Amino acid sequence: MSNRRNYEISLFNPFSELAELEKNFFGNPYGFLRNRNLGAFRTDIKDEGDAYLLEADLPGFRKEDIGVDISEDVMTIKAERKTEREDKDSKGKYICCERSYGSFTRQFDLSGINAENISAKYENGVLTMKLPKKTPTVPETRRLTID
Repeated sequence: MSNRRNYEISLFNPFSELAELEKNFFGNPYGFLRNRNLGAFRTDIKDEGDAYLLEADLPGFRKEDIGVDISEDVMTIKAERKTEREDKDSKGKYICCERSYGSFTRQFDLSGINAENISAKYENGVLTMKLPKKTPTVPETRRLTID
């Protein structure tokens, strides 16, 4: 009989669940190669007194690929990039393909905005919109004549 003991080494990592949670929440740093559904884009909004200035980063889009729809008090900005890869993938020409194709959408609340006078321009990958504020209406006061 052998005097050899079987030692089991536990590879339990108490931080593995935390690491998995972090990976799922913040994303896999290498997952951008597989992630095709980004869904949103970055925006900055500045208060300029009588209006807001919205700047949305939409690099790589043509002006024709961007749509702005206003319905009641909601503005939807949608940019869509169509695939141009066709059969190049099947021929194995791509080594790595990181550019995303698909729809990118954001919605904004327009309450307090004069939607009729919104202006927009697209230049160098940035959609710039001027969102004029509604002028507050002061109720008119009048004196009633008492009979």
